[in-house]
Amino acid sequence: MALQWTGVYAAWIGLITLALAWGVVRQRRALKVGVGDADNRDLQLRVRAHANLIEYAPIALILLGCIEASGAPLWLVHGAGATLVLGRVLHPWGLVGGNGGYHPGRLLGTLLTWLAILVPALYLLVNPLL
Repeated sequence: MALQWTGVYAAWIGLITLALAWGVVRQRRALKVGVGDADNRDLQLRVRAHANLIEYAPIALILLGCIEASGAPLWLVHGAGATLVLGRVLHPWGLVGGNGGYHPGRLLGTLLTWLAILVPALYLLVNPLL
């Protein structure tokens, strides 16, 4: 079974990953830092924004692929996929834009990412019992 919609959302996550990586590279070049963060707050935040995506996106995409493969309704697949992508755009914007403190983008991005993990996980646990 081709997971065409999971592939579309994985492609968006891939582009976001590259954009965040480019932000780290740009900051490293500006500071002439090859490894580490030179105790620079902006570089630390950019590194964490990229790392946070790397920590959360794989499980979210695996779950998305599982619900698509299991025949979940397309509204659920698209809902989870779009929620993930939006969350992964908002989180780094809020993290970096809020200088690591409170920012509505960071909060909403976190909540959307968790939702994009929680809903498919619950579907996969409950659906076989129905």
